[in-house]
Amino acid sequence: MPIKDFKAVPSMADTPFGVGGVVIRVDMTRAAVRVERFPDEWMLLGGRALCARILLETVDPKCDPRGPDNKLVIAPGLLAGTAAPTSGRLSFGAKSPLTNGIKEANSGGNPGQDLAKIGVRALIIEGAPADAKARFGLEIDEAGARLVSADAYAGVWNYETCRRLAEIYPKKASFIICGPAGEHRFAAASIACTDQDNRYPTRHAARGGLGAVMGSKGLKFIAIDTGKRFAATRVAKRKTVFRDLHKQQSKRYLDGPQRMAKGTARALAKAAALGTLPYKNRTAGSPPAEDVKGLDGATILASFEARGGGMHNCMVGCIVKCSNQVNREDGTYLTSALELETLGLLGSNCAVGKWDKVGELDRLCDEVGLDTMETGVAIGVLMDAGKMEWGNVEAMKDLIRQIAEGTELGRVVGNGARSVGAFTGHSRVPVVKGQGLPVWDPRVLKATGATYATSAMGADHTAGIVTLLDVPKDKLAALSQEAQILNAVGDSSGYCQFVQATISELRQFVEALFDRPIEGRELAEMGWQCLRAEWEFNRKAGFTDDDDDMPEFMKTEPVGDWSDVFDVDAATLRLVKASMLPLAEDFYDKPIF
Repeated sequence: MPIKDFKAVPSMADTPFGVGGVVIRVDMTRAAVRVERFPDEWMLLGGRALCARILLETVDPKCDPRGPDNKLVIAPGLLAGTAAPTSGRLSFGAKSPLTNGIKEANSGGNPGQDLAKIGVRALIIEGAPADAKARFGLEIDEAGARLVSADAYAGVWNYETCRRLAEIYPKKASFIICGPAGEHRFAAASIACTDQDNRYPTRHAARGGLGAVMGSKGLKFIAIDTGKRFAATRVAKRKTVFRDLHKQQSKRYLDGPQRMAKGTARALAKAAALGTLPYKNRTAGSPPAEDVKGLDGATILASFEARGGGMHNCMVGCIVKCSNQVNREDGTYLTSALELETLGLLGSNCAVGKWDKVGELDRLCDEVGLDTMETGVAIGVLMDAGKMEWGNVEAMKDLIRQIAEGTELGRVVGNGARSVGAFTGHSRVPVVKGQGLPVWDPRVLKATGATYATSAMGADHTAGIVTLLDVPKDKLAALSQEAQILNAVGDSSGYCQFVQATISELRQFVEALFDRPIEGRELAEMGWQCLRAEWEFNRKAGFTDDDDDMPEFMKTEPVGDWSDVFDVDAATLRLVKASMLPLAEDFYDKPIF
């Protein structure tokens, strides 16, 4: 039951936070904001698992994703706002305009940490304003929460929006921003979050078009100000335990290989060597050697000496520092977090062979609010269909600007690869459930392909990739399911994958948070129930086992040195979803990655 109108709450200290916290409901139809106690039955849920539970229980799976009956759920991970290292990722969930099924996308940056610190366990944005041109901002701070007019920000690009907001709100405030692509309700639209320095809107909940859902609500931005007092009461009684656990896990990570300490771009050469770095809309498993060198993360790292820039962390409490800040030749800032998936899909997939050229495209996508992955897949299809010259960066930049303007072609590409395939009539469209494939090719990495096919969210590398070659057929289902459970647990905890935490480590932090024994099996079951909720949502939306499949060309066109096609049979794929398979003996000590 609502406590009171949130606008009337004089201080966040008057809300029942602590471990339980609150849910903020924002009714965009009535422009009303209220707060509710966080339900006891949701207590062990955070991030992705909480999004799945709320969506399954409260959203009609057959609703229009861009209509008022869809809801945008924003939920910090279970351990966000605590001393657990690099645990502040923020989940966004809704029915996806891209797939027409359920989707969770999560982001780094500071908003997840800040929401958790003031006791907000979930935001639920529902309804839609009667005036489709109206824009609103949502302010959340110690004094409560309120909607304000944001009409002056309509159509403004993300960096400029961030700059203007930084002039109005306190220095430590963090922001969640909907860009022009989301305002146009395009299915490839992302949601931007500001980084630790709150200067740049470079951390994106990118996949699934959830920016279009935020745009359909008329919500241009959310400003979060933790003020002078944090919700330290969430762990106040267990500070010593958290401090000791933090030291243990941080030491384990920092003394280890730190695989992502130099950024995901360093994995590009590995992907090329595996034959899974897409070239020219996946007609080959890797580009020419000179393009691999021109895109590789080692080349980006080498640029720091002459151009400036460097590695940094995207959120308070991060120990990984995988985010690269890259500069132009003249030393001025270009973009941040130029990652493998962007380099592979806006780069080699479109025959662009220089990282700084991809950086220019990445900056434009961040400005407009676009998933760089879906945009790269979409443009690759357009090029493959003969509608644009391979590697033409200037034409690609113009096209992204057209997406912001909402031109006819901009709308086609802004709605993703499937939209481009329908527009051109081209047959080679690499999507699963309407979502463009990540870098990791399912013809080469077949257990990863099983994840793409069976995940309720379609082709999504964060759902659980398995980078093993030559997996025996009888092991495929178990490896895919295991990876999906681990990643569901990770996404629900708020942990960044790159810390490579284990369920055994997460269990200790959750146990300290709730001050009661927590078994690893309890967390594994939570991950499995998250997957089941997502699959059930899609079933009610009309999806069947026939949708758990790969594009036809991937079954017939080989790729890589092994001339592989995707040949995993339907019976194997059904095993992934049928029931929770026996867990391996070392399951609880496997890194979430």
